[in-house]
Amino acid sequence: MPVVTYSLIGLCIAVYLAELASMRVVTDFMMLGRWVQPDGEVIGVAGGQWYRLVSTMFLHERGGSFGFTHILFNMWALYAVGPALEQVLGRWRYLALYLLSGLGGSVLLYLVDPSGAAVGASGAIFGLFGAYFVVGRKLGAPAAPIVFLLVINLVITFSVKGISWEGHVGGLVVGALIALAYAYAPAAQRRLLHIGMPVVTFAALAALVAVKTLALT
Repeated sequence: MPVVTYSLIGLCIAVYLAELASMRVVTDFMMLGRWVQPDGEVIGVAGGQWYRLVSTMFLHERGGSFGFTHILFNMWALYAVGPALEQVLGRWRYLALYLLSGLGGSVLLYLVDPSGAAVGASGAIFGLFGAYFVVGRKLGAPAAPIVFLLVINLVITFSVKGISWEGHVGGLVVGALIALAYAYAPAAQRRLLHIGMPVVTFAALAALVAVKTLALT
């Protein structure tokens, strides 16, 4: 049973219901790089709210037809590709890949557009897409279905106004890189790389955030 996948879906739905009950769930936890309040207070990641880099991946656009479509598509995508990856990678490697992909999307947005705001699990989902392609190629699975899905989603990403391309691309790159270490690690170094790659990725992303924050303050 894909416990992690179902838990992530359940958590995102629970958070979405909380959003519908209170807009503050969105404003307090969405990805926000740097925003100066009327009183001069800086909020967002640059203001020390680093948790926004992670919490945003459990939020979705609040209410309305777009908001419903947003969470519906992301949860469908997670349900479609998550269980297979969880089975192949194992629960902890899969969870690390998911979270770091989402973090990678937030970090790229922070680096490119620190004044931008975003919500959604899309960065993490794109990371799963990238991992699905890499792992699938290693196992000899047909590439056409996931490539088609990726191309369609990238076209939407860059053609629809208001979508954070940084979040999608950042997640895709991080997910694919971690999956490369998972899938192609030599047997003698497998354990080292399976643990080390997520740790190094997290450290690199944290360092990028720290450097960007220093530049903004």
